[in-house]
Amino acid sequence: MSTNKSFSTETSERYSRALFEVSQEASELEKIENDVKNFASLLKNNKEIKNFIHNPTQSKENQNNVLKILAEKFNFSKNLKNFIFLLIEKRRIFFVEKIIDNFLKLCAQKRGEVKASLISSKELSETELENISKELSSATSKTIKFNYNVDKELIGGLKLQLGSFMIDTSIKNKLNKYKQEMLEN
Repeated sequence: MSTNKSFSTETSERYSRALFEVSQEASELEKIENDVKNFASLLKNNKEIKNFIHNPTQSKENQNNVLKILAEKFNFSKNLKNFIFLLIEKRRIFFVEKIIDNFLKLCAQKRGEVKASLISSKELSETELENISKELSSATSKTIKFNYNVDKELIGGLKLQLGSFMIDTSIKNKLNKYKQEMLEN
């Protein structure tokens, strides 16, 4: 493992890989992925539950009881319930959001999907987004899923980030380049 990674990053990657492998072995990857997305949404939208999970003073028993109720309410798979209880037992439950993010990335990779960030200066239609996605998908031989935002400060153009690859055709970027050139001369 890389020495540049933090303990929390390495730990969450190991746990997410374990959940991914258990899900595949049990042929429940799709079900567990949906359950994990529901759990992530719950954590994002309910600050009380998020604070409860991140509170190190909570006893294992309290956390087990609350998460057991949540797992039953949301009909989590047995493997996901057991995984959550393991995180509580090992006192790793406060890593759960990182674990979820890593797990969902593994699921997307298995499907051949790649996440990309797209920022435009004006609102793009669904058709325009689909066309950009199709073009990039055919060029990369992967399915591209966008995290799309509008930034009026770009003046015009697009910014696209696909992994470490960045394309910036915005007018704001071009103006900044001209400004830098003028300062250097």
